[in-house]
Amino acid sequence: MPFDTRITRLLGIEHPIVQGGMQSVGVAELAAAVSNAGGLGILTALTQPSPDALRAEIERCRAMTSRPFGVNITVFPTINAPDYTAYARAALDAGVRIFETAGTPAVAEVWAELRARDTLILHKCTAVRHALSAERKGIDVISIDGFECAGHPGEDDIPGLILIPAAADKVKIPMLASGGFGDGRGLVAALALGADGINMGTRFCATVEAPIHPNVKQAYIDNDERGSFLIFRNFKNTARVGRSAVSEEVVRRLAQPGAQFSDVAELVNGRAGKELLDSGDMSKGVFWAGMVQGLIHDIPTCQALIDRIIAEADAILDQRFAGLRRTAVARAA
Repeated sequence: MPFDTRITRLLGIEHPIVQGGMQSVGVAELAAAVSNAGGLGILTALTQPSPDALRAEIERCRAMTSRPFGVNITVFPTINAPDYTAYARAALDAGVRIFETAGTPAVAEVWAELRARDTLILHKCTAVRHALSAERKGIDVISIDGFECAGHPGEDDIPGLILIPAAADKVKIPMLASGGFGDGRGLVAALALGADGINMGTRFCATVEAPIHPNVKQAYIDNDERGSFLIFRNFKNTARVGRSAVSEEVVRRLAQPGAQFSDVAELVNGRAGKELLDSGDMSKGVFWAGMVQGLIHDIPTCQALIDRIIAEADAILDQRFAGLRRTAVARAA
């Protein structure tokens, strides 16, 4: 049975499940598969080498699905920044109206570009204070990222069990729960904690349609809930990556006194990560991965995964919760 939430109604999707934007992963094949399965697929703008290439990727995705999908624009702290507003304009001109944003305060320039048109903006935050700030600035949906998430969990280290309800107590607009979600239990938990749906990244990496080498997908299965490292804490830019020989070496180097980013740059740069995803050579770089690896045991299609999540959530509500309530009533009698 479909779940009717503020997220499904606002985004025009069947199930309250959103695929987060992921560098080198959020391409048409994955986004379309998620959207066709009833969720919201997301193309990652900066995976494409230029705004024109993004426009072409949007058209490829549109040829694969007639359902809603969005575009992620993440503003990274970098010296040679790409023209983020040019990417935004390319997506707008191609007819995209749903955007996921994240990153530094400079993302406000992207918001201004998007707000000039009729758009919906989902913004990823790792703290309640940031979520409230985004809400005040007119953002439509908050995606609140708990400490369990892959990528950048922020510097507060607040897990989802606390962060989600803390945000739900204060944020008035629809909210997605992100970080550690991968099955029906997580969906029910997110809804119980006050969210209107879930955002999944790592779990969608371990699907048939994800443009990732089978060796990397197998790593998500082989790693358990302990299978990730936090790196870049030295630089106040904490990132969670999957456990591997390379990420272990990154941790070792950064633990040395006076460690600098240059000490690990060749292991963590985007080119190395892209080569790893494409070739499956796990010695080439690091890969993003969250604690949810402990709940990943197979490589389904996106359709099978989303169908399973909804079926599991239905069963929990219809059987487990209903059974607990019946037992409590019987005991009271």
